[in-house]
Amino acid sequence: MADKYNNEHRYTADDIDLLDGIEGIRKRPAMYIGSTNASGLHHLVWEVLDNAVDEAMSGFGKTITVIIHKDGSVSVMDEGRGIPVDIHKKTGVPAVQLIFTTLHSGGKFSSKVYATSSGLHGVGATATNALSLYCDVTVYRDGQIYHLRFENGGKLKTPLEVLGNTKKHGTLVRFKPDPNVFSTVDFKWDTISNHLREKAFLLKGVKFVAIDERQNLKEEYYYENGILEYLNVLNENKRKIGDSIYYEGKENNIEMEIAFMYCYDDYNESIYSYANNVRTKDGGTHEIGFKTGITRAVNDFAVEHNLLKSKTKLEGSDIREGLTAIVSLRIPEEILEYEGQTKGKLGTPEAQTIVNNFVYSNFTYYLSENKEFAINLIKKCVASSEVRIAARKAKEEMRSNKKQKVEMIISDKLTPAQSKNYEHNELFIVEGESAGGNARTGRNGLFQAILPLRGKPLNTDSITLDRMLKNEEFATLINTIGAGYGQNFNVEDMHYGKVIIMTDADTDGAHIQTLLLTFFYNFMRPIITSGRLYVAMPPLYCVSKEINHKEIFEYAWDDESLKQAKEKVGRGATVSRFKGLGEMNAAQLWETTMNPKTRHLLKIGIDNPLVVEQRISVLMGKDIAARRKWVEENVDFSEIDNFEIGINNG
Repeated sequence: MADKYNNEHRYTADDIDLLDGIEGIRKRPAMYIGSTNASGLHHLVWEVLDNAVDEAMSGFGKTITVIIHKDGSVSVMDEGRGIPVDIHKKTGVPAVQLIFTTLHSGGKFSSKVYATSSGLHGVGATATNALSLYCDVTVYRDGQIYHLRFENGGKLKTPLEVLGNTKKHGTLVRFKPDPNVFSTVDFKWDTISNHLREKAFLLKGVKFVAIDERQNLKEEYYYENGILEYLNVLNENKRKIGDSIYYEGKENNIEMEIAFMYCYDDYNESIYSYANNVRTKDGGTHEIGFKTGITRAVNDFAVEHNLLKSKTKLEGSDIREGLTAIVSLRIPEEILEYEGQTKGKLGTPEAQTIVNNFVYSNFTYYLSENKEFAINLIKKCVASSEVRIAARKAKEEMRSNKKQKVEMIISDKLTPAQSKNYEHNELFIVEGESAGGNARTGRNGLFQAILPLRGKPLNTDSITLDRMLKNEEFATLINTIGAGYGQNFNVEDMHYGKVIIMTDADTDGAHIQTLLLTFFYNFMRPIITSGRLYVAMPPLYCVSKEINHKEIFEYAWDDESLKQAKEKVGRGATVSRFKGLGEMNAAQLWETTMNPKTRHLLKIGIDNPLVVEQRISVLMGKDIAARRKWVEENVDFSEIDNFEIGINNG
């Protein structure tokens, strides 16, 4: 037997690759910016923008401008001090060049330059430069204009030079992403504009300007009252319990801004947290502290005033039902900790205790001074608790009575999957009986279940919980998924690892998608936040041709893939457009839309809470003219990723 340790398989020092910072980023871009899809593309902007925000947060500059240029590049301009241009003693190169070419370089590793900042790892500017065709940097400081340019993934093209004199101060960075790195290099106006609006809410008194030269668009965002205005916008169409509540304070050099509000007829908790103006979408210690403080304050007040029917205190989930909160902290660099480069979760231990005590003391006082609000709030919390307990008892009864469980969950509409491996199973919610029949025939019955809809679902943004539960379609859907609804929804109880909406690619199909997305957002939001909700993307075209008495098929999802399909099939091809899922036979539906190896799915995720709330308000509201206008301006049924309501493909 051959020796596997022989010379042919030797592993020596010569096999070790040593990549500098730029090369490492280009080799593994997702490690530094999260992905190479649209999310990662826009992350390049956020990295440069965060540097501008840090200057404004430190008191330097009142305006930040982001421009999408006609050539597909983006520029970010601030009014800060300007990146230093003098020679760095250890390296012998200008500081600005060092910042754009060297990992873990910058002025944010101590509190000497920035008391607080959104950057921490010293990766941002270098990553943007490394993943761009060119990166042009202009610095205005000390009365002069300095300039340098990088090309082809961070290679220095134009060394630091002086272009002239100026009275301005700040930094201008313009870059164009490398199409060889990203799956798309098309910057989205809505994504950038709404991100700047979010930053403006968080950084009160600073103006953010968004410009799109491609479409001649411009928006300016400026808010004197910051996150309090943010909170009010998020809840402007909801029935509120009392007023907005706002606190700001500082302890151990941690600055806190917290705003929250309770609403009736809202069965979710919506907590949006930030650390040094960066959204911590995965939460962290500041969110834990906020939740603990709220729970303690409400329970203590309820016990003190004998407002609970039993001696058992309310659970945190009962107290947070209907709550919308914004928790924004500014934390000194020496104690700032994130979990991961993309800063999705705060890890600073001190934040938990400080926020907990701060919220508890302030909210306890507020409840004592606003007793009518406190009583109404606790009534809502108690009602939530009663619903949760009743749901738990019903679930326990179903588990003890197998026959009853089957009758409640397996309706005549559902064609179930055979496997009991719930995490692997998929539920297809299908538009119409015709498509449902083809889906049943074409599916893989081992792990795919089919639930056809009869007609359009109700608009759950304008009905009560009782009416939603009495609706046969939604009652069936809730029982099928098997994890409850509202605040009592538990992802771990789901009978499916994926829930897939499958509708026609037309106006009615898009409307059904929107109605279902609204239902999931209002009553099963954890399906979205856990990444389990998808939209199936059936092809729009079929290109066919008979060759040697055999029919050859190619499918296309947009005009570009249609062109490629025509070229592949060759002359004499027949092109047909699918008007609906029912026009496909079972084999075609499986091959194009249901087969995990060949299908196209869009994962649904909440990217920007402000966008979601506003678009649902427009699309699901009573203003028909506003809804029609938005659909006409935003929906193109010839594109794959066409239909978004602010709940984006992740």
